[in-house]
Amino acid sequence: MQGLKELEIIGNDAVNQLRINDLKNGLPFMINSDELPTTECYLEYPDGHISLATLSASRRDFDIIRNLSAKETVILRKKYNFFELPS
Repeated sequence: MQGLKELEIIGNDAVNQLRINDLKNGLPFMINSDELPTTECYLEYPDGHISLATLSASRRDFDIIRNLSAKETVILRKKYNFFELPS
């Protein structure tokens, strides 16, 4: 079981590094959640806001459903252990 825990830590670290790189490079970071329908996700933007989005009809982009409130954003970041990036 120790190997699985170590693999989980390595995977989480890789996701966090990808998130940091995307946001620092001005790109949104996609957050998938098992709690959402398969065509929906969260998009976190470099300015700190997070939107609920759905796959567009063209399947090449996302349509924004709504922006999360400040409280919802804090809750989502805590859930995924994502800290807010400094400006």
